Amino acid sequence: MKVYAGSDHGGFNLKNTLIRKLEQLGHQVEDLGTNSADSCDYPDYAHAVADKVLADSGSMGLLICGSGIGISMAANRHPGIRAALCRTGLEAELSRMHNDANVLVLGERITGQALAEDILEKFMAAGFEGGRHSNRVKKIEIE
Repeated sequence: MKVYAGSDHGGFNLKNTLIRKLEQLGHQVEDLGTNSADSCDYPDYAHAVADKVLADSGSMGLLICGSGIGISMAANRHPGIRAALCRTGLEAELSRMHNDANVLVLGERITGQALAEDILEKFMAAGFEGGRHSNRVKKIEIE
C-alpha cells in the first residue's frame, strides 16, 4: 500500500522510525517532510498529506506532531479525510473498521516508540467493515 507520511519538528524522530517500520511491512512510503528537527508549522504537513491521500485512491496517510492534536485538526479540515488520533492499538483497529480512517495520527511526545509501532501495525492491518458503518461514515461529510 502507498502511505504518505508527514510531521512537524515535534514528530520528526517518530515519523522516521515509523517510515522504516512501514517499509519493513512492505508498504511504499513517500515522506512529505519535515526533513529536520527545526521548528516548523504542522498545518503545512497535514495539508500536504491530506492532498496526496485524496488524490491517490486507496492510499493512506501517517501524520505526527508533538501531541497529535493540532495536526489531526488540520488534516480533518479536508473533506474525505478521516484522520484518527490513536493512543492504543484497539483505537487504531476500530478507527479503520468502524470509521474507515485513512490517516493515522500520533503524538511523539505522548506515545513511545514500541506502542507507536504496535498502533501502526494494527491500523495498517485492519480494514473497513462497511455494512452499518457505511451510512455513518457518509454522515461525517457535511454537504
